[in-house]
Amino acid sequence: MQERIIIHLDMDAFFPAVEQRESPQFLGLPVVVGADPKHGKGRGVVSSASYEARKFGIHSGLPISQAYRLCPSAVFLPPNFELYGKVSENIMNIIQGFVPLMEQTSLDEAYIDMSKNLTIVKKASETAAWEEAKKLAEEMRKAIFEQEKLTCSCGVGSNKMIAKIACGMAKFRLRQGFGGQANGVKVVKAEEAAAFVEPLDVEKMPGIGKKTASILRGSDIRLVADLKKLSEHDLEDLFGVRGKEMYKRVRGIDEDPVVAEREVKSIGKEITFERDTRDPELLIRTFEQICKQVASEVLEQELMFRQITVVFRFTGFETHTKSKTLQEPSQSEAVLRKEAMKLFLRFLVEKQKPIRLVGLRVQIALGAGV
Repeated sequence: MQERIIIHLDMDAFFPAVEQRESPQFLGLPVVVGADPKHGKGRGVVSSASYEARKFGIHSGLPISQAYRLCPSAVFLPPNFELYGKVSENIMNIIQGFVPLMEQTSLDEAYIDMSKNLTIVKKASETAAWEEAKKLAEEMRKAIFEQEKLTCSCGVGSNKMIAKIACGMAKFRLRQGFGGQANGVKVVKAEEAAAFVEPLDVEKMPGIGKKTASILRGSDIRLVADLKKLSEHDLEDLFGVRGKEMYKRVRGIDEDPVVAEREVKSIGKEITFERDTRDPELLIRTFEQICKQVASEVLEQELMFRQITVVFRFTGFETHTKSKTLQEPSQSEAVLRKEAMKLFLRFLVEKQKPIRLVGLRVQIALGAGV
């Protein structure tokens, strides 16, 4: 089977970079896109922060009040998703002008499968193929900068996971024009993949968030090399159904294909009661717990949601859903709880049957990364 060559392209601090482009007076300043800080009393979160703001410890998902305390002199701006969407469309059109197979995974990220590009690949392990893939990545970055005046980074690897991690390492911290992008591409060849992931902190692995990483460190598992020592069975105990996949990933293997059409991702949680109930205190307490868990997972993965769906299952397995689509994507637990609770209360008023199960699901919007 022919090895693959995958490029992961990720715009650099996309939302703030667009704002700095539109308002040059913000160049070089710490820019925070998100909720209104209200002089440190705001209750929302940071959607994205410029690299200048990140030097103060500000990052996406951070409470906006904390961001204000870390840097009260920062430029705080509300998200302009209409503008970001238009710029994103322009960028993806530029990428598609270079390659035959691209998978857009967010407003500012895309995977490119060079294995389908017959002008490059005969054998993906050949040095010339990797060099040509790197050259193409540099050309795409240059075209995006020339046409949109925005910078991006690229990782080149034998699969999506390696390419994404490599892209993260390729990111630079200086925003001094295109000259600062000299090291904006990192290549990890197929034969280097296994050794490449071993020294990484476990939190760098896709599928391992901050909470899981903290639990692993508590068991003295800090590096991917430590995880690699565990058997497939041990990893299944740790990660459940994702154990087999993790067993491959810690060895640098990821078989996830690059697809032009991407399935919409969602995050959800359901709880089934031991007995069907109409106890309002139990129902509300349970649903608030679900809201908190879903919101926590959204923030941990640095995602944003746009559609909220509440699920009720009544006695007799009669199942109903109610949904609300937000005008703008959000990461806010407060927004999620407020809108979900409205749907929840409508169920309680409209249906008087005992309730067997309650659940909440959010559809992930195309959001901002690093």
